[in-house]
Amino acid sequence: MDTLERAWARARRSLSHLLGRPGGPPAIQRARLALLGIAVVALAAGAIVGAGALTGDDEPASKTVEEAGGGTAPGTEQSFLARLIPAPPEKVEGPKAPRSVEDLTKRLPLERKVAQLFLVGFDGTDLLAPIFGRLRENDLGGIVLDQQNYETPQQLASLTGEARVISQQEKHVPPFVLTAQEGGDFNEFADLPPAKAPSQIADAGEAREQARTAAKALAPLGVTGVLAPDIDVGGETIGERAFSDDPRAVAAFARATIDAYRQSRLLSAPKYFPGLGAASQSTEAGPAQVGLTPDELEERDLIPFRAAIKAKAPAIVVGHGLYATDDFVTPASLSKSITTDLLRDRLGFKGVAIADDLSSPAVTAVSRVPDAAVAAINAGADLIYISRPQGSQEAAYLAVLNAVRKGIISRERINEALRRSLTAKKNLGLIQSSR
Repeated sequence: MDTLERAWARARRSLSHLLGRPGGPPAIQRARLALLGIAVVALAAGAIVGAGALTGDDEPASKTVEEAGGGTAPGTEQSFLARLIPAPPEKVEGPKAPRSVEDLTKRLPLERKVAQLFLVGFDGTDLLAPIFGRLRENDLGGIVLDQQNYETPQQLASLTGEARVISQQEKHVPPFVLTAQEGGDFNEFADLPPAKAPSQIADAGEAREQARTAAKALAPLGVTGVLAPDIDVGGETIGERAFSDDPRAVAAFARATIDAYRQSRLLSAPKYFPGLGAASQSTEAGPAQVGLTPDELEERDLIPFRAAIKAKAPAIVVGHGLYATDDFVTPASLSKSITTDLLRDRLGFKGVAIADDLSSPAVTAVSRVPDAAVAAINAGADLIYISRPQGSQEAAYLAVLNAVRKGIISRERINEALRRSLTAKKNLGLIQSSR
């Protein structure tokens, strides 16, 4: 980014922090207008300075935060405007690059290791949202944006950019920035691709193009991955979210979609393992039984997931269905027989296992969220997603941290989960290793 563009970018970020959202008492609005006038002057000044740099009138030295000592360089004067609206650093050095994922796993303290295992949703659509303060305080594994966080592509980019900058400033591990962009009416960002719901896609070739288009739109906005595609075999409960009721057709859809996202360097996490096509109801409504025998599950629902694993899916979302393997009483996301014995040992999956939203009624009907978080980690989940509320997220974090300290969750289980998550981040280019 050249000097002129940096000047405008700084002023825009300052405006966002200073003005917040419109509305409020008259006095607040008058104060905002005053700040707006100051900011306009800052914009003009930035343009003049930038123009001078572009025409060669001035060639300021480029320095990192460390080289500059975190303040004004010796022998230079800071303008009134710079003091009033301080620009963020042009370049922020992150933590010293680890020699390897194993090196970083060893270096992180326990509190940060545990925080890295959490994906959290949040309320708010601007940079005043509480999540950004939490990202400064805790080295969270990632955030999940949904329709409640979205207004426009530009506004989305400001949210993702803030999360990235905070991780650099605080020397945290860069977070995943995920969303469930499944297509058509099942998109969290309604005006962004993919345009078609899975049931509307003609074949695997079209599925590949839909995913490529989505990746081209999402990646520049700072989204690092999607909780998609839904590769459940069609059934009454799944409806138009399913590509087909033919397991082999869904397998082809899974391969094409995952491959397209992988080539675009966007994480994809197919769902909902081991399959909800035959569920008695949606897990968003409550506990859902999947009344298939293990053999029936193998011949139907597991076929697309085998294809996804063969296509090198970097992550898989484990759903909350109730299965015969656990006498229809334990959600799959909390079940060792599903997440470890079936997904890991039998199917050979080596990527990131993500426990679906633990605030779902299918889980809260049988367990408290903090207890579910502990159970999910012990079952073999590497990341656990909790959409809301903030209180449940924080209680779950403390529950997992205390469970490790008490030996209820082994430290090796935490390290194993962290290695998989960090490896996925490294493959996405979020973590750079030193030589």
